This record gives sequence, C-alpha cells and structure tokens, in this order.
Amino acid sequence: MNSTTPIQRKMDQAIELLERRFLERSELIRLLMLGIMSGENTLLIGPPGTAKSQLARSVSQLFGSEHWFEYLLTRFTTPDEIFGPVSLQQLKLDQYVRKTAGYLPNAQFAFLDEIFKANSAILNALLSILNERVYFNGREKEEVPLQFLIAASNELPDDDDQLTALYDRFLFRYEVHYLKQASSYERMFSLPTTPLPVVFSLYDVKDIQVAAKQVVIPETIIYFLYRLKQDLEAKEYVLSDRRWSKIAHVWRTSASLHGREQVTIWDTVFTPHMLWNVPEDLPVMQEAFEQQFTEMLKNDMENELPLQRFGQIADKWKEKESELHAFQFKKEVGAKLGKEAMERNVRLLEESREEVEETARDLRNRLIQWEKREHDLHAYVLEKNRLIPHAEKYAVKYSYLRIEGERILQQLQRTYRTIFDKEIPGADYDFTL
Repeated sequence: MNSTTPIQRKMDQAIELLERRFLERSELIRLLMLGIMSGENTLLIGPPGTAKSQLARSVSQLFGSEHWFEYLLTRFTTPDEIFGPVSLQQLKLDQYVRKTAGYLPNAQFAFLDEIFKANSAILNALLSILNERVYFNGREKEEVPLQFLIAASNELPDDDDQLTALYDRFLFRYEVHYLKQASSYERMFSLPTTPLPVVFSLYDVKDIQVAAKQVVIPETIIYFLYRLKQDLEAKEYVLSDRRWSKIAHVWRTSASLHGREQVTIWDTVFTPHMLWNVPEDLPVMQEAFEQQFTEMLKNDMENELPLQRFGQIADKWKEKESELHAFQFKKEVGAKLGKEAMERNVRLLEESREEVEETARDLRNRLIQWEKREHDLHAYVLEKNRLIPHAEKYAVKYSYLRIEGERILQQLQRTYRTIFDKEIPGADYDFTL
C-alpha cells in the first residue's frame, strides 16, 4: 500500500475526530470533507434535532472559526442581517454600500439554517455568492472568500423559480435522520464536547484544487458518465449540463486527494448524492449508479481477471460441445465418416482440447490469486478511496467477480468432461471456499 500523504493524514484525523462526536454520520462526514475540498456547497435535509448545525460548526472548527458565519433564516430576516448594514457614511455620498465585515460576504465558511425561508431580496444575492462566489455591493462586484457553505432545511423548497435556482446551487444533498441504533443511544450521553483542534489550513484546500485542475478524465470515465446519464434519462430524470460538469469536478478533486493524475472509477463513489432532487429518488439513483459502477469495475479488472475473454471462450466451446461429443461417440462405435469431415473434426477436437485446458488452468490460477487478495480487500478498497465509509460493501463486489469466474471455470470443466470424458489436467479448484 502506498504511504499516506500529509493531506490524507489530515483527512483521516478530521474524520476520526468528527466520528467520535457524530454517531451514524460516517458517510455524511466524508461527503462534507469532499465538498470542502472541491469547494461545492452542501444541503442537509432533515428534521430539527439531528445535529445539522452542530456538525457544520464542528467542520468549521477544523479550519479555525475566525471566518465563520451562521444564521437562522426566517421570512422576516432582512438583508442587513446576512450581508451587513448599509454604510451611513457612504450613503451620505449617494453610495449604497454595505459594511460586510463579519457577515456572509466576508466569510470563508458558513451555515445557513432554514435557507428556503429567505425572502427574494436575500435570495438574489445568495445566488451569485453560491455559484460565482461574487457579491454585488452597490455598484461594485466583490469576490467573496467563501470556500464552503452548508445549508439546512426541514423541508424541500416550494415550486418557486427563485427557490429552484437556489436549490440547484447545492451540488451535494443529503437527508439526515434521527439515530437508529441502540448502541448510538448508549454513547450519546458521553460524547466529547471540548473544542476541536485546527487540523487544516486554507492552503490545503487551495493546493488540492490547483492539483485537481491538472487531473485528466479518461475516455472510459467519460463514457461511464454518459451511460449513467442515459440510464437516468430513460427513467425520466434529467440533470443540467452544469450539474454534470460539477460532478466531474468533484471526481477530479477526489483523484487529487488520492495523489492520482487520472480519475478512476473509485473517485465516483459519492455520485448518487449529487444526482437527486427529492430524497425518494435516491434509491433509484443508487441502483442506476451501482449497475454502471459494477460493470465499469469488471472492465477495469480485465487485466487481472479477464472474465469477458474467459466467458467468450467458454461459450464458444459450449456451442460446439454436442457436435464434438457426437464425433467422439461415432469414433468409438466405428462409424464411418468422410475424409473431409474427419479431418475437420479432428482438428476442431485438438483445438478445443488445447484452448479449454489452457484457459481453465489460467483462470484457475487467477482465481487462487484473487482469493488471496480477498483476505485483505478492506485495505485494498481504502487504498483506492480512503473516504469510503463502508469498504466491505465494495469488497463484496470483488467476491461477486470471483463467483462469476468460478461459474465460467465450472462451465469449462463440464464442457471438457462431456467431450473428453475426463477432468482437465491442472485445473482442480476448491469451489467450497
């Protein structure tokens, strides 16, 4: 396994610190880490009392809280409360300028609770801050230092153009539930409450984002994205080109975090949380994603376990199994065959013997090596993407590939047994493992 880099060690430390305080939030914590590093906003949907604001504050502490802004929005909230009061001094000079120090336009990290309760005056300014990272202060267009904004809401926005536009500004969306496990309730009353240490600097984020711009997305991953897009559209889910582009940007960021110069399939694992519009759609998105992911993983592993090639060879000789078995029987009973038919079948028989034996022995040896890897698949998966919260879920996918390989080996053995009435030399394999 490759040695960890400083940024990876910081990520591991941050995740561990947060997981000690926020139970049953492993996936969300990792999603927030990826969101921060990619500079994309996150929306948390869930009922009150699910620690949404507490988690947001804790994330900000990991970077130091001096540039942190948070606010609970209501329909009565005024722009002054979010963007700062109008400067009276500038007003005397006929300049409508806000004093933004200490308010959202001056913050690097922010949390806005009940964001969809904001009125139109606030929404208009939020749209440019969230997407372009600019704030129109009077006549001036000011760049804002906002690195990451977490918003929360108890409910999804109404069918309103402004709210829909605001909703689209949040690439990451996550539904937060109450705790479910009994063990969580046992630990809930003894969680640490001391302030979190500063783990990251903003330079860490900037370095990752600079590196991410140099990461290449290979054609295979672009095709994977396009197939996923087609699958979703077939189910009548349509995403904007901007959202697909942002998803690709997150993939680049993940690759950069793992020290890769190219995006791999492992950088895509959080994609379902960037696809849905309503939480009820998430299972559909996950199913479509998992199908494409598994197929891509199988293609990715063709060098180590070329199931496609082995399967094609097995199918090829299975189709000729009856013909060759009949030829062997006719030879045994002394049936007369034409010279041309005899030569063709002898040649085909020898070809089948060589190819089936060679393929079966090759597949058997690869499966044995594959089994050895399965003993430490958890570490292997985390090496591919250390943000994965449940590595065993992906380790199972490797077991499925082995099982499919075993099925092909059994097919080769049956075909050989039918044609030659004996076992393949050197292809014995314990299928009970």
